Amino acid sequence: MLAGPSPSFNAGPPTQPMQQQTHPPSQMYPNQFQQPTLPPNFQGNQHQPPALPPNFQGNQQAPPVGPPTYPNMQQQQYQQQPTLPPPSAVGNQPQFPPQSHYPPDNQQLPPTHFPSQPPAPGNQPQYPPQPPMMSNGINQHSMPQTYPNQGPPLPPPSSVAATSNSLRPAPITPNQFGPPPTMGVPQFPSQPSFPNQPPSNLAGMPQYPGTQPPFSGPPPTFPSANQPPPPTGYPQQQLPPQYGSQSHLSGPSTIPGSQLNGPGTYPGQMPPAAPIQQQQPYQPQRIDPDMVPNVVQVLEQSQEKIQQPFITNAPGLLPPLVATDFVCQDQGSCNPRFIRSTTYTIPNAHDMIKQSHIPIALAISPLATLRPDELGPPVTNFGEIGPVRCHRCKAYMCSFMQFIDGGKRFLCCFCEAATDVPTEYFNHLDHSGRRMDWYQRPELCLGTYEIVATKQYCKDEKWPEPPAFIFMIDVSYNSVRSGLVEYICHILKTDLLEYLPKDQGAETSNVRVGFATFDKQIHFYNIKNTLGQPQMMIVSDLEDIFVPLLDGFLCLPQDSRGVINSLLEQIPQTFANTQETETILAPVIQAGIQALKGANCTGKIYVFSTTLPIAVAPGKLSNRDDKKLLGTDKEKTLLAPINNVYTKLGEECAQNGCAVDLFVFPNNYLDLATIGEVCRVSGGQIYKFNYFSIENDGERLHDELKRNFQRTTVFDALMRVRTSAGIRPIDFLGNFYMTNATEMIFGTMDSDKSVSVELKHDDKLPVESNTYIQAALLYTSISGQRRLRILTLALTVTSAYTSLYPACDLDTIMNYITKVAIRSVTMSTPKSIRDNIITQAANMLACYRKNCAQATTAGQLILPETLKLLPVYVTALIKCDALTGTQTVTTDDRSLLMQRIMSMDIKGTFAYLYPRIYALHDLDENNLPPPMIRCLYERLSESGAYVIENGLVMYIWLGSQVNPTFVQSVFGVQTGHIQPEKCRIVDLDNPISRNVRTLLNMIRNERNAHMKLFVIQQRDSIEPFFKNYLVEDKGFTGGASYVDFLYHLHREIRNILQ
Repeated sequence: MLAGPSPSFNAGPPTQPMQQQTHPPSQMYPNQFQQPTLPPNFQGNQHQPPALPPNFQGNQQAPPVGPPTYPNMQQQQYQQQPTLPPPSAVGNQPQFPPQSHYPPDNQQLPPTHFPSQPPAPGNQPQYPPQPPMMSNGINQHSMPQTYPNQGPPLPPPSSVAATSNSLRPAPITPNQFGPPPTMGVPQFPSQPSFPNQPPSNLAGMPQYPGTQPPFSGPPPTFPSANQPPPPTGYPQQQLPPQYGSQSHLSGPSTIPGSQLNGPGTYPGQMPPAAPIQQQQPYQPQRIDPDMVPNVVQVLEQSQEKIQQPFITNAPGLLPPLVATDFVCQDQGSCNPRFIRSTTYTIPNAHDMIKQSHIPIALAISPLATLRPDELGPPVTNFGEIGPVRCHRCKAYMCSFMQFIDGGKRFLCCFCEAATDVPTEYFNHLDHSGRRMDWYQRPELCLGTYEIVATKQYCKDEKWPEPPAFIFMIDVSYNSVRSGLVEYICHILKTDLLEYLPKDQGAETSNVRVGFATFDKQIHFYNIKNTLGQPQMMIVSDLEDIFVPLLDGFLCLPQDSRGVINSLLEQIPQTFANTQETETILAPVIQAGIQALKGANCTGKIYVFSTTLPIAVAPGKLSNRDDKKLLGTDKEKTLLAPINNVYTKLGEECAQNGCAVDLFVFPNNYLDLATIGEVCRVSGGQIYKFNYFSIENDGERLHDELKRNFQRTTVFDALMRVRTSAGIRPIDFLGNFYMTNATEMIFGTMDSDKSVSVELKHDDKLPVESNTYIQAALLYTSISGQRRLRILTLALTVTSAYTSLYPACDLDTIMNYITKVAIRSVTMSTPKSIRDNIITQAANMLACYRKNCAQATTAGQLILPETLKLLPVYVTALIKCDALTGTQTVTTDDRSLLMQRIMSMDIKGTFAYLYPRIYALHDLDENNLPPPMIRCLYERLSESGAYVIENGLVMYIWLGSQVNPTFVQSVFGVQTGHIQPEKCRIVDLDNPISRNVRTLLNMIRNERNAHMKLFVIQQRDSIEPFFKNYLVEDKGFTGGASYVDFLYHLHREIRNILQ
């Protein structure tokens, strides 16, 4: 493996070709140093003042017109005079780190012995220069750290001169990153234990079986004075206006003093030397975190460039970043909130995909929530003729179909077959070949629309009934003792039934409801409106489950309101003194399916469960948890289901048009890897409340149920993806059920769910043509109407890498890579998964450097403009606990995270990989939300307060010097009385409290989830849980920081290019 100097960054060539310019030798280039003069205000090797711009170059002559530059860390080799003092003696002598910074005893340190005799003349050693230390807050004075098995240590200084050009340390393998940090929902024990133990609902403090220090880069290098500048660009495809031109992130170091050959020297001056016995081990130059691409800056720049709506009127337009706020106008291709592609320019042949390693995949969210000022899919009705489709490939009418023969036939854009137009659908064409009613028909001018389906699209050609909701409540001892039974009945009675979903424009909901309770038996309730009191019917035969009543079990709330209220008052009283601790689960779900089938309707089954189903019945489970296996190659046995009982139940749910939403309230292990299968396959969802108490979790349970009712949900759904000839879908990722190779079946589908579809070439595509994607979702609406939602997307085709990379959408790429990795957890080992992720990322960037970048220096890490955030996302992914969890994350939480990520849309994946941080101590009510802060601990002020969220959990971090007035104004208590899991944002009448509550509500509404809030104080024993979300830092249980990972990724790329 090549010994790479510290990489500099190049984010890709400009979008316009530049003419090669020649300059006299005396002119200053970005990578060439002018020897006669120093930069103005030069102060030796001092740090760069904060006020200087990043690309400050003093009075140097401006380089040719080109991109902004990032540090180029090329090594400057020079001859050392043995009679002079060493470089470390001149102004920048390295300091030894404290003892705790040394590697463990079992690791090999770099050699510190030196030869007793000076080198012979003519074979003078070269010493690595001591670069100016940058104030970046990352172990500035620590010794170079290496990974185990990284390779032999560096040779003694006396041999560096002879081997400096061929020194190649061994490659670093991904399994040497160390254990990844916790990124998911933490677990607490039942009671808080402060400060020596983490509070309840958080896992125990991490164990350190063996701390692995981060890898660090090879010796830093600087370009020589006679080195020619790197090329400034090459022709590129023009990007959409919202992205502007591509920027370059390569060039010379921009820190004052970094232009020198060594510390404390002038350009061209021979660096001083000293007796060899005084030589210290060199310290590799660290990359300044401010000089690398970062998420916050990219999002801000992208948002600033969005000045007008994104219009989908041409194929291949790259949409804005998913985290930016933009308005879309549908003018032919569908809104990117519904479908996004990993690239909007498809390679014409499979060889390009194989070489670039860019996946060709789609992220489809067919029911995504739109902005209020965006047009929702209009509903059209073709009457008895039904949807107009191609007679060969069955694609639905879309804006890209071409009408011929005066409008009597149309050419399919997918298979190019000609289909006769039904007489009822005929219309004349204008002079341009468009139908005269082009603007009046949504299917001819929009990329997204809905069709009212005919009976041919219904099961048994019968119109479906409106859906029903069944509530199955655990009434065992644990559930009653915690107050859960009483609270669920209370919120259902008081207001939640008022939030049942209803169709647009309807005054009341058509959803019927039913109630059952269970422990070792199942209790059904008759709530027919003609009854004065509800009736209970008990089923104890669990082997052959059945529903004892049909008439009266499912009723409209508005018709049976009095009986329902009476039932919800009686259930807590009936089971108040229960001593039953064992419960069942599979028969409960089976009974719900039977009830919906008997009523000939679709719907949802809401199950509220507290314990592992250990009672003797179908679906009985035992405790098989073993935390020691987590993070090892054997963890897949814990994260895979133990049997297929719940998988079969999920399949039965999906086939009958219903799904299971599982609300669990555990105090111990539940085996979510097994029972969660029923939710995964049916299209449902798991909600987990650890150590439930009404005080801490009641509001969250209420809000989660309310949001579940109110979000857009459809039932008995089936989705199929069609593509143009030459490509086809081959792989599907998400939570659904498939009976064949093309159709995804969902018991329910909602606005928070998404699926990913990988495409593959069957044949070469014609260059400079378009290719089309169409996703059709057939479903039953909340009112019982059968509909089709049609989504069509147009992409361009290319045979050039220079057109492929500028059209990549990194948000979609990471969504796909993340889901592929999560799916592999139960089939592969953590090491191989991390290896595959890093290898794919390195190959993507290596292909870009090889095929798109002209001759560059070996020390440059060149990043395409559209993929410049790939390293930071990969850094976060390989450390996230859903992928490589440790024993600080429970087995059930791993299973929950894996299932949640598999159904996440792109925005959810982005939030999980790179959490948002906002400052709370200086909120302005006119500027909410405030600017984001990078996920770096050094960006947090000890006198500040910050909120961090990743879409699943939320933390408030209080600095050690935070103003007590802020704490009192927000929490209503003094700083010393804050408890992490019990602290609440009190509704106080002051500006600080109002601003904080407004911001938190904005976050929760955007995420469509009531994330549990924890309050962490700086330097608490549980602060590491907060630091886990700072993904640019090194994980507290291992895992490289973003800056360290760049060194490793650079070496991987150089290995590939060799």
